Amino acid sequence: MTQSILFDPLLPWPLLAGLALLVLASLGLGLWRGLPGWGLRGLGALCLLAALSGPLRQSEDRAPLNDIVLVAVDNTASQHLSDRQAQVAEARAGLERQLYSRPNTETRWITLEDGEGDNGTALMQALSQALADEPQGRVAGIVALSDGQVHDAEQGVDLPAPLHLLMTGRQGDWDRRLILQNAPAFAIIGEPITLTLRIEDQGAAPADQTQAPLEISIDGGAPQRFNLPLGVDFDLPLTLPHGGRNVIRFATPEIDGELTDRNNAALVQINGVRDRLRVLLVSGEPHAGGRTWRNLLKSDSSVDLVHFTILRPPEKQDGVPVDELSLIAFPTRELFLEKIEDFDLIIFDRYKRRGILPAIYLDNVANYVEQGGAVLVAAGPDFASADSIYRSPLARVLPASPTARVLEEPYRPTVTELGLRHPVTAGLNPQDHEETPQWGSWLRQIELSAAQGHVLMEGVETRPLLVLDRVAAGRVALLASDHAWLWSRGYQGGGPQLELLRRLAHWMMKEPELEEEMLWAEVTGQTMQVFRRRMSGTAGELMVTAPDGSQTSLPMQERAPGLWQTVYTGAEPGLYRLGEGLAEAVVGLGPAAPREFQQTIASADLLAPVLAPLRGGALALEDGLPRLREVSPGRPASGRGWIGLTPRAAYETRSVSQTALLPAWLGLVLAAGFVIAGWLREGRR
Repeated sequence: MTQSILFDPLLPWPLLAGLALLVLASLGLGLWRGLPGWGLRGLGALCLLAALSGPLRQSEDRAPLNDIVLVAVDNTASQHLSDRQAQVAEARAGLERQLYSRPNTETRWITLEDGEGDNGTALMQALSQALADEPQGRVAGIVALSDGQVHDAEQGVDLPAPLHLLMTGRQGDWDRRLILQNAPAFAIIGEPITLTLRIEDQGAAPADQTQAPLEISIDGGAPQRFNLPLGVDFDLPLTLPHGGRNVIRFATPEIDGELTDRNNAALVQINGVRDRLRVLLVSGEPHAGGRTWRNLLKSDSSVDLVHFTILRPPEKQDGVPVDELSLIAFPTRELFLEKIEDFDLIIFDRYKRRGILPAIYLDNVANYVEQGGAVLVAAGPDFASADSIYRSPLARVLPASPTARVLEEPYRPTVTELGLRHPVTAGLNPQDHEETPQWGSWLRQIELSAAQGHVLMEGVETRPLLVLDRVAAGRVALLASDHAWLWSRGYQGGGPQLELLRRLAHWMMKEPELEEEMLWAEVTGQTMQVFRRRMSGTAGELMVTAPDGSQTSLPMQERAPGLWQTVYTGAEPGLYRLGEGLAEAVVGLGPAAPREFQQTIASADLLAPVLAPLRGGALALEDGLPRLREVSPGRPASGRGWIGLTPRAAYETRSVSQTALLPAWLGLVLAAGFVIAGWLREGRR
């Protein structure tokens, strides 16, 4: 039972203060005048003021509340190094005994686990969430069992009690770490990029180590070996070997005695892109769709277009003097002999032999294709004529021959069964989408025969309309119509003209995402969706080889014609190898060196600014478990071999009762008695 004196005044306090000043003034005047009853009158006034102030005696029935001690146990990945788990288990058992023996104490245990992503040890976030559920006035102390490598120490948390760090680890711990800096997500094929590498030793490393071996492998290939000095930033020039995703792994072998090899490797995935795609467009006879290819290629900012339209063939004789013409000469020798290797794609749009390009130039174009170049022919009626470009050395690389027939009749282009699988036309078929109307008609087609390669689209009576083929190291395509522009004009509803021609041009330029036979993965965290594209047959089981060498076989499900998919979740970060049939790929899951392993040597430096305000301490468990002491607020909360808890003396009030010390009537009677006594005193005198 706790008692206290309270006041419940009958008048406002300012009015009571004014009355008190008036009483004091009256008493002073009576004393100065020598009135004999001034003391009795003063006592009467005091009784009256006391009655007006309403003094109360309050009695509270209080029940004491236990102190709360928060203990955060770090169970993240870095705590599994060396014997830290044993240190934590021993320290936890000792703390449980000491806290159990401390009277009026409750313990809240918090376990820090590795969360999703690479967030590291979020100690301050865990403490903030735990404190939100507890009364601040009951928290007597906070203890963290950790290596001190906290990754959210900069987050400000208002701690109501001292925080103490009981640090795992040993003074003799050391570790080797590989650091990779400024790794870009994209790089230009053929141009070197510079990566900054650093291999450093942390902790009590051997003093005789001055160099460390470095292994570099690309796409899981055989590693190249180098020696780098320790503790020095090294600029490494690197040129990507191919377009698309390049998986590059840097690693230094594990050394006896270091804590872990999880930070001895760095894995980067850099997408190789072309700086500028150079395209040569040669337009022959002008026609209604003559600007189709030009508009498409000019709309792509990554394409450098060189476009020539033959407006005045050599046989044209109209008597106009040459010096009055605004036309420029076609630089045939420069383009087709000297600089042909500079182009990624050559397009012939309704071009026919007119003596402008001699046979030797067209033969050089065929050689260009066989050596890795690309040629696309958009055929018009001229392709079926005697002056056809097919009647030249270029015929040996073209995928089909004209029959000399030009079919002038409406027809709707359709995607073949093979075209449903090919990335150039997959998903374009209007029958795949019920809400999409049928494509508009084309009105002309050049009849082809002896088609080779892949026939992706058909026209009149299932005749080949779009044919793609690979010739040696190069690629060729033949579009047997010059009416694709009708789709862009919306004729009979139009069609996907821009998307079709864009895919076709990028396939010709060997963009990786448009390869026919392909195995690739899309990664989200530790999960990857694996896709397999095949032009024929079905996909077998996917073989996944983990970083530790273990293999997992997964069935693949067909999502679309020629496209199979499966999902795999990796148990650990690192380099995974994928294989299905003859197709192989490599992919990296998560960071090769997670945040938990960037700094593995136990240290209190990161938590020092958090411990200092409430004078908490950081003690190494290697030196033994500290004792618990009680300390007053503001006093040092840690010392040699001990940490302090602040008793909170919190309580719960069960009931409250109040009793008036001076009832109003009693105050009035006492005041009247003293006043009458004073009056009688004065009357006798």
